[in-house]
Amino acid sequence: MDIAQDILDRIGQPESEQLEYKAVLPPAATVAQLMSSFANAKGGAIVLGVVENGKEVLINGLSDEFRAVQITRKAIDLLSPSPTAKYDYIVHQGKRLFVIDVQKSDVSVSLAGKSYIRTGDRTILRQTVPDKAIRNTGIAHLSKTFKESRKSCTAARAKLLDHYESVLLVLDDLGDLLYPKSSNRPTDNAEGKMLMRILFSSCADTFEIFLSDLLYEIYLAKPETLKSNAQVTVKEVLDCSDMQEFISHQAKEKLRKLKRGSVKGFISDNKQIKSLDVFDTTRQGEIEKILEIRHLYAHQNGLVDEHFRKYFPAVNLNDEYRMTLDEFLTRFEYLAQAIDAVDEAARNDYQLASFS
Repeated sequence: MDIAQDILDRIGQPESEQLEYKAVLPPAATVAQLMSSFANAKGGAIVLGVVENGKEVLINGLSDEFRAVQITRKAIDLLSPSPTAKYDYIVHQGKRLFVIDVQKSDVSVSLAGKSYIRTGDRTILRQTVPDKAIRNTGIAHLSKTFKESRKSCTAARAKLLDHYESVLLVLDDLGDLLYPKSSNRPTDNAEGKMLMRILFSSCADTFEIFLSDLLYEIYLAKPETLKSNAQVTVKEVLDCSDMQEFISHQAKEKLRKLKRGSVKGFISDNKQIKSLDVFDTTRQGEIEKILEIRHLYAHQNGLVDEHFRKYFPAVNLNDEYRMTLDEFLTRFEYLAQAIDAVDEAARNDYQLASFS
């Protein structure tokens, strides 16, 4: 497809209402978000292979090991209705770039039910319903922290924050069930105890999904990091419809040790995460404790066994491990801080695209 000359002439100018740069190939969801915002405003262009560093625009070029065309097509498929767009590789200043030219739409273009808009050089969520006021101060603090961190994060972390913010709203809405007496006393309500276990387990599960999604973004941005001496079966390759699905499959495979509770094993086996140097011994130990609580809740209905006592020796065998809201929020915040650290380090080290 031919890209219009006026779009080509803009390359090298600062980012604006109608121009967005990405240094590397982002996931389809990030591309779709940007396309939605341009379609819902005045139209605009996404240029891959360029980064704006302060006031300087750097033309670095885009790796051709994975095809941006496939990602763009998937992005368009995620949008409803599909926007009008042209996309193609170009050569600019001797560097290979990929340009997506999105036309203004007469109707709102949404991604998974959410509509985005372009304001200045930023893409933001178009708010249709005002934020709900949160009553509990501890929950309100975390909610504010999550909203601040969303301003600059990967698509993997934005997806996680969506889930975490939903958990906070459930905790706030169901206080009479989950912490009827006070935030530092566990509930005696059977349904409340079960729901607390489910909510906490979901937070730990989403942490694992985040790491898998982050590895996927790293592989897309730096294809060479996927190369290793690891054995891959023919069936694994043939079961994937395209290269992006295979990359996603490989990222999920990397989580096996983490699912068995070995944070140390997961980190040592994944040089992409280990090289970020954010998981020291203390952080690894605390996250393993969180995953052990998740395992107890998911498989033992909260009843303490000998394995659990290795991590929490003060609890009694066969006692029910009940969690107060204060403990929930403390461990929740610790996990969120670890996610923040690894996300920021990955964005800096691998130049991952931000999901505004």
